[in-house]
Amino acid sequence: MKVSVDRTLCEANEVCVAIAPRVFEIDDDDELRIIDPAPPATEVERVSQAVASCPKNALLMRE
Repeated sequence: MKVSVDRTLCEANEVCVAIAPRVFEIDDDDELRIIDPAPPATEVERVSQAVASCPKNALLMRE
């Protein structure tokens, strides 16, 4: 699995950070940073939930 962000849509509202803090964080410039674009299997469920919960549909997940 690989996760990415469409920066033209992302508002860095931190929903994904709250759901999957081992994968997402907000950097010092208030932009979303993906800590691990290929997260381990233990994080797949949380990342899936974060992608589904993104209010701007800015997160993409692909196999």
